[in-house]
Amino acid sequence: MPDIAFDLLLLLCAAAFFAGFVDSIAGGGGLITVPVMLIAGIPPLQTLGTNKVQSLFGAASATIAYARKGHVQLAEQLPMALMAIMGGALGAALATIVPGQALQAIMPVLLVAIAIFFAVKPNLNDLDTHRRVTPFTFGLTLVPVIGFYDGVFGPGTGSFFMLAFVTLAGFGMLKATAHTKLLNLGSNFGALIVFASFGAILWKIGLLMGTCQFLGAQLGSRFAMRIGAKLIKPLLVIVCVALAVKLLADPANPLRVWLSV
Repeated sequence: MPDIAFDLLLLLCAAAFFAGFVDSIAGGGGLITVPVMLIAGIPPLQTLGTNKVQSLFGAASATIAYARKGHVQLAEQLPMALMAIMGGALGAALATIVPGQALQAIMPVLLVAIAIFFAVKPNLNDLDTHRRVTPFTFGLTLVPVIGFYDGVFGPGTGSFFMLAFVTLAGFGMLKATAHTKLLNLGSNFGALIVFASFGAILWKIGLLMGTCQFLGAQLGSRFAMRIGAKLIKPLLVIVCVALAVKLLADPANPLRVWLSV
């Protein structure tokens, strides 16, 4: 583990706790933890790998909390989770040959579009609606594709899962959040296996932050189950916009370079 000052360790722990809280409700925890880990002096590759460790704790914590209250049936959703694992592993393994610049350019636009959708679409609540695709088709196509994206790039994965569950699977907001956390758990685990095989994980930091994120996710999931769509919807919009702003704030973002902004 790098020599990190005690105050920076406290900052990492606080960031992980808050990320777990936010991520368990609306996703986007990496928006908080990745910049803080870079500020602490952790190299970029180790930051990505270590972030998967603590993200795994947060996703597992939220999944357990939602499953205990019956919002997700773990045994029934196991095939989808396995597809997410496969997608996450393939994405992490193929990250070096995927056009990362194109992803960085497209992401802000997609995130803003998702934010607008959830902000303006009426009747978004915790009640299930009409299902447009079968669970088999959903699990065989969208789940591994979004999981693949999580392994390759990462930011916004939860937002994509949420959008898919609400618009195509017909899930209410709370049910979509619960299932998103399970699939996030799968894609994180798949990517973690690959990063671990390359030795790109700082385990002590990852486990320390993971413990804090676990606790934050427990608190966040309880808030989500208590308040439901009234909390999930606005926080999801905020997270999507914040992710887009963060990506566009980088002067090296390909979209800014292409537009000469």
